[in-house]
Amino acid sequence: MRLQKLVPIRQTFPVRRLPDVAQAVRDELEAAEWTRAVAPGARIAIGVGSRGIANIAVIARATVDFWKSRGCNPFLIPVMGSHGGGTAEGQASVLEHYGITEATMGAPVVSSLAVVKVGTTPEGIDVSMDREAWQSDGVMILSRVKWHTGFIGKLESGVHKMMAIGLGKWEGAKRYHAFALRLGMEQVIRSVGKVMLDSGKMLGGIAILEDAHHNTAEVHALGADGMAEREEKLLARVLEWKAGIPVGDVDLLILDEIGKNISGSGMDTKVVNRGILGRNTLDGVVKIMRVFARDVTEESGGNSVGIGLCDVISDRLYDKIDFHATWVNVLTASNPLGGMCPPHFPTDRECIERIIVTCGKLDPAECTIVRIRNTMELEEMLVSEGLAQEAAAQPGVEIVGEAEELDFDADGNLRPLEIGAPALG
Repeated sequence: MRLQKLVPIRQTFPVRRLPDVAQAVRDELEAAEWTRAVAPGARIAIGVGSRGIANIAVIARATVDFWKSRGCNPFLIPVMGSHGGGTAEGQASVLEHYGITEATMGAPVVSSLAVVKVGTTPEGIDVSMDREAWQSDGVMILSRVKWHTGFIGKLESGVHKMMAIGLGKWEGAKRYHAFALRLGMEQVIRSVGKVMLDSGKMLGGIAILEDAHHNTAEVHALGADGMAEREEKLLARVLEWKAGIPVGDVDLLILDEIGKNISGSGMDTKVVNRGILGRNTLDGVVKIMRVFARDVTEESGGNSVGIGLCDVISDRLYDKIDFHATWVNVLTASNPLGGMCPPHFPTDRECIERIIVTCGKLDPAECTIVRIRNTMELEEMLVSEGLAQEAAAQPGVEIVGEAEELDFDADGNLRPLEIGAPALG
């Protein structure tokens, strides 16, 4: 089948990397008034989630060391709803994969799905908190503030959301997602979050901001007072750094990998413009006709949520799917679409040739193609010849090589995506 040649392009984004992440965390916690109210000897629960946050082990260890320096007894807990297969062991394993263990942290990792009820929202939502956290003297969360892949609001992913969905464990996550179908997720996390904060158990959290290269750019020690308002400002700030695919329309997106460490939806729906919000509903974001996912990351442990957003996947990906873990995740989130399995074929070539004829153009050579590693790594990508000049006209984008055919090996699978020297960041 004759297809358009692909041109390598590179996007340049500002590098906002903190020179010393651990020191920045310690400085923030030292300066925060809410940390001074904690008495020596207090047991402090530190919640850590399942997202692929840069330097999360460094941030967690710096937080542990800070509380130890205050004479407190910190311990870590998973705050990840149904992730890790919805089991305490699985969630501890997720943290271990990120380098967070008792040995590396110098503090216990306590994983349990048991919860206690701490109150009820005005809408009638019972609010749950991890039992280990409730039995502590104070709780804080380590969370990245960024856009959420399933809804739009002034308050999306961050400390507030993880305080609700994460600390509620599997039981709470199921309940909150069910209410979100009627009330909207932003309203749910605001209401649940307020009950959590009013419980008197929440101390605050570390809000982590990452730049377009996914470097740790800023950390902020947020206290319980005014947390939502501060997070709103941080979200507005980080949205200005958001990377994307620098063209208007694409017939076929080749996605080398999806994964829970990349996004809660396997792929960033606000990069590919599809998700539970619908397909191509976002303004100012590339519109994509078809998505082909080639693989799932090892860090996902078989949880392949996001396959339902694809139009075709490889047998390579299909063979790695843990359907139980995937279905637990999507059903807890009240989003069965995310776990629905699309057609799959043995080779990348067959996947491409089977799906590209469904893009609405009689000649496949007229179809535009973009290939990226994943929705987190957007500095380098391949775009078809028909898109190259449009991309190059965007600020910070340059063409860095000649147009070439899709690079298949002898088995009909694409070779690894390699585009010259690594980008800065």
